Amino acid sequence: MTDRAALRRAAELIRQGRLVAFPTETVYGLGANALDEAAVRRIYEVKGRPPQSPLIVHVSSLEMARRLAAEWPEAAERLARRFWPGPLTLVLPKCPQIPDLVTAGLPSVGLRMPSHPLALELIREAGVPVAAPSANRFSRLSPTTAQHVREGLGDAVDFILDGGPTTVGIESTVLSLVHVPPRVLRPGMVTRAEIEAVIGRVESGRRVEDSHTPHLSPGLHARHYSPVTPLLLLLPGEPLPPGRGAYLWLTAPAPAAHSVGMPQEATAYAAVLYDVLHQEDAKGWDWIAVERPPGGPEWEAIHDRLERAAQPERRRLNPPPRS
Repeated sequence: MTDRAALRRAAELIRQGRLVAFPTETVYGLGANALDEAAVRRIYEVKGRPPQSPLIVHVSSLEMARRLAAEWPEAAERLARRFWPGPLTLVLPKCPQIPDLVTAGLPSVGLRMPSHPLALELIREAGVPVAAPSANRFSRLSPTTAQHVREGLGDAVDFILDGGPTTVGIESTVLSLVHVPPRVLRPGMVTRAEIEAVIGRVESGRRVEDSHTPHLSPGLHARHYSPVTPLLLLLPGEPLPPGRGAYLWLTAPAPAAHSVGMPQEATAYAAVLYDVLHQEDAKGWDWIAVERPPGGPEWEAIHDRLERAAQPERRRLNPPPRS
């Protein structure tokens, strides 16, 4: 774990407009002062992230969140008190001090209070809200360890806070309170049913955005969360493709060069998914095949990530050059 001196150093770098990778309970984030437009621009440059994809702003308290929102409805208060700190992002009208670059020019902003103690301490110590997408190259596998960040971004990050492996393992649920009724823009491990138990009816807005207009949420590109190795989704018992590869299974192993048994429970599966994919991606396989997980609301976010990672162009089994 990180010592106090490292935390102070990271907070000082954030205040100076530099980039700090830090752990949240979901994935590692690439953080900058959300109120510093030049610092935020560096996030986009380092990641190779298109400007149409907005950033989530991380806060350390309800008071900080309320200051950043032009409106704070009763639904936001109830959801924040139920799920924060935690893996739920609330999209609300933004206050003028948030640069348009953070929100892809939209009048709304995604706010989240992470539950990782190191993330909360970093934001408190820095004294500013922290804009932070996942600490990786755009569209690639999100990092769930500090080593993933080092391997993916190298010296492009000014400082990495190592808080050990993340626990949730995939990105937060994004809920828009700008829409009426509220709409889930990106599924996560906080399910729609759990949200509806707090505020009533919620729509499912899962979609694929084009590359020319501002996206309502991060993570909506058709191809996202992808290893370099082509990834395929297979039904149980479906034959493996030719060549050598890894097979991630739930019901039964298959005659792949490497078979990996995955957890049977959704939260445990999500917690290890990206780490397993990082490990297999580094082995130079011809492909990585994943047995489709079961249905059910608790698996929705996992399906979303796997389906975006295994888009049709990835099924040709012609892997791109490794950088």
